[in-house]
Amino acid sequence: MHYRQLGNTDLKISELSFGTWAIGGSWGKTNDKESLRALERAMDKGVNFFDTADVYGDGHSEALIAKATKGKESEIHVASKFCRAGDIHDPETYTESSVRTYLEGTLKRLNRDQLDLYQIHCPPIEILKDGRVFEVLDKLKQEGKIRYYGVSVETVEEGLLCLENDNVSTLQVIFNMLRQKPLDLLFPRAKEKGVGILARVPLASGLLTGKFSTDHTFEASDHRSFNKNGESFNVGETFGGIPFSKGVELSNQLKWVANGRGNMTRAALKWILQQEGVSTVIPGFKNVEQVEDNLGAVSITGFTNEELEEIEMFYKNQVAQHIRGAY
Repeated sequence: MHYRQLGNTDLKISELSFGTWAIGGSWGKTNDKESLRALERAMDKGVNFFDTADVYGDGHSEALIAKATKGKESEIHVASKFCRAGDIHDPETYTESSVRTYLEGTLKRLNRDQLDLYQIHCPPIEILKDGRVFEVLDKLKQEGKIRYYGVSVETVEEGLLCLENDNVSTLQVIFNMLRQKPLDLLFPRAKEKGVGILARVPLASGLLTGKFSTDHTFEASDHRSFNKNGESFNVGETFGGIPFSKGVELSNQLKWVANGRGNMTRAALKWILQQEGVSTVIPGFKNVEQVEDNLGAVSITGFTNEELEEIEMFYKNQVAQHIRGAY
């Protein structure tokens, strides 16, 4: 495992880490025993960073992380997120009283006294423009409740706005071969500011595994069923905002990236790891097999400059026009 500095923080985190939305809920059936085995395997392989949120299974993923990391709290870094357990449009959700309540709940579930990274969970841009929530986070940081804070954003515009705040340490963004917009302006600006980048939805909700056909049916409890058109939250969180059938068609045209790299999943993750400015990529998982497959991306052959250019042009000419929602 290779480790990268997380922006200007003092955290060195595994370049391939994991998000825990899938083991918390909204990705179909889960199995806690298998989830804990998978977390353990990831740590055994050198993963020292996990991303979660208070709404992933109503705190269930945080509780699982607590079990898996017991006795390893100083070695394993955890990032969590807040605001979506309330009304994200209500300024009251971001007051000191509310944020403190969210944080105390997260710390209790994680069985920790301090959180390494606390992120605002995709708030409306009006909240970011208002800026008072950052003052709350500054206070919690001064108190030692959190080490650093960042923002999970939906759009490049939101990310650029966050970079105007010197105390924002990280940005979490949707980024994959079918969603390349952050490369143009956001990543270079973040690097200038010393802000770490967490790349989420790296496999476009599974499209970039190359395993789906257009007639695939997802479980009703899976967001790829109930949010496929943005019915429950931002459409970009599901398949990167691309309609499923079109996404399958586009991913099939990218299957060549797997040549010499084991499979498409590993190739898609490797592509992200080669992009300048990325601190870590955080694919999801539900079992040991997926953890091991994703970790294979670290050691496979990288892309040549010619291949990188081909993927870039494919995105610009064939993909970008199909992305729905602001991004």
